[in-house]
Amino acid sequence: MNLSDSRTAGQPLARLSAAEAVFNVLRSEIESGKLGIGAKLSSEATLAQQYGVSRSVIREALRSCNALGLTVTRTGRGTFVVADHVAKDLVLGQYSALDLTEARPHIEVPAAGLAAERRSPEELDTMRDIVAAMTAEDDPEVWVGLDSNFHALIAKASRNKVFENVVADIREALAHQSETLNMVADRQHASDEEHRRILAAIEAGDAATARIAMSQHLHAVGLALASILHPNSGV
Repeated sequence: MNLSDSRTAGQPLARLSAAEAVFNVLRSEIESGKLGIGAKLSSEATLAQQYGVSRSVIREALRSCNALGLTVTRTGRGTFVVADHVAKDLVLGQYSALDLTEARPHIEVPAAGLAAERRSPEELDTMRDIVAAMTAEDDPEVWVGLDSNFHALIAKASRNKVFENVVADIREALAHQSETLNMVADRQHASDEEHRRILAAIEAGDAATARIAMSQHLHAVGLALASILHPNSGV
């Protein structure tokens, strides 16, 4: 099956685009009705062989199908189609995307401001390393892990245990959200630039600019979510 114009039969996809390509095919087949509601998808191993990619790539694609509400993965039974259109909200474990969108500005914006005032030299060095690694990273799964580390470290550097603990609690949901936004809305490179602006403000010790940079980042994330959940709204 052709996954992109650049791929010929039997040739594996490049790692950066592999999960997105598989996801796009699965989404198209589900939304077109080729894979009807109630249908069981092939196993990870079978899909990996079919598309010439690794099982980790298949897992990324399936997580995004699950997040969009198109499929449900049942432990020991497999992944099943449950809808032929994107849900009104993303499913991200125990929290939804709308939950995160409403809550994050009240947590991460003030945390960024406090981090600009309170971060240690060691924490700043680690933030620099994370942002540099994210910019150079072409493995989406590794990038998502770095993204989670960056936001968690900012919360820790705020020296506010409430902010630190809340971000730690939502960290898995944030990772799933980033993964889906990168795959569906092509957010990775824009996020890299937004993270650089947040880092620059924290590095300068500028609390007001750090808050603004984090607020702008979260606003952009919200717009990307809206473009997925409400594609015809003109957002």
